[in-house]
Amino acid sequence: MLVLVTGSTGLVGNNVTRMLLGQGHQVRVMVRDPRIDRSLAGLDVEPVPGDIREEEAVNTAMIGVDAVIHSAAVVHIGWTKEKLMHQVNVEGTKIVAAAALKQGVRMVHVSSVDALGVGKKDASANEDSPREGKIPCPYVVTKRAAEDALREMVPQGLNVVIANPALMFGPWDWKPSSGRMLISVVKKQPPLAPRGGGSTCDVRDVAAAIITAIHKGRVGENYILGGENLTYFDLWKRMAAITGRRPPWGRLGPLMGMIAGLSGDMYGHMDGKEPEVNSAAIKMGSQYHYYRSDKAMEELDYQIRPLDRTLRDALIWFRANGYLPALDGSEA
Repeated sequence: MLVLVTGSTGLVGNNVTRMLLGQGHQVRVMVRDPRIDRSLAGLDVEPVPGDIREEEAVNTAMIGVDAVIHSAAVVHIGWTKEKLMHQVNVEGTKIVAAAALKQGVRMVHVSSVDALGVGKKDASANEDSPREGKIPCPYVVTKRAAEDALREMVPQGLNVVIANPALMFGPWDWKPSSGRMLISVVKKQPPLAPRGGGSTCDVRDVAAAIITAIHKGRVGENYILGGENLTYFDLWKRMAAITGRRPPWGRLGPLMGMIAGLSGDMYGHMDGKEPEVNSAAIKMGSQYHYYRSDKAMEELDYQIRPLDRTLRDALIWFRANGYLPALDGSEA
């Protein structure tokens, strides 16, 4: 099977690419820079230069493939980059979908749980929960718009399945993305954790389910790929225990959170580059992004490995690849 993977240098895409190769499949990767960077170095992939916003390039990359896994996206929790996110997350997805429709191949679209409704501390959301409650920052808005566009194309014959991963950790996080949280705990544990919580999973389990969706996913359906639901305070304590670092003191209070968020907004406005700590991120961090993955477990053979194992493997990978100092014996 020949599979086209977009976003192959990102956390999900890189794990998907490596897993496909490990299963004996051929992989074509669409990259903006034809020079292979270290995330793909040594991998037997077929690189095709181009950008998902370029219709001709996408059509060329799609020729002869059996399936496409579309994981390319701009990810930023904040109020900026709206134009870029719309171009990539929405218009780029529509271009990939149109090419898949033209070639008549299965498309697996990697979305996010942020496109779904928000869960509650005592009630996890699922694929059918009302799409309400999420902070309407550009990332949330564009991921939802991309899904809406895909569903509109299903009656036209688009053979698409939508995967909704939760908060992922694991190896091959070259950027890094969510792994920044683990790195920050190792380097300097922030004293206060966000007030909310999330569903935390292993990117390798997510990648396996995405590949399975090529054959088993139902057309037009969403599949949540989540994991253990826990507060960010508890997650950071787990990270601290594994890394031998001091645990956080407590949770960020509403007033302090508001001040931190507004300060980040003001700094970004003056500096021209929005920091990770901004009012959108603070508000998202105060919610409980709890989800159930029953549907994926039943239909995509999705499995959830123990969180501590995931965090340890991610830590080992970050150390081995120079993101963190070499092991000093403090980790168990």
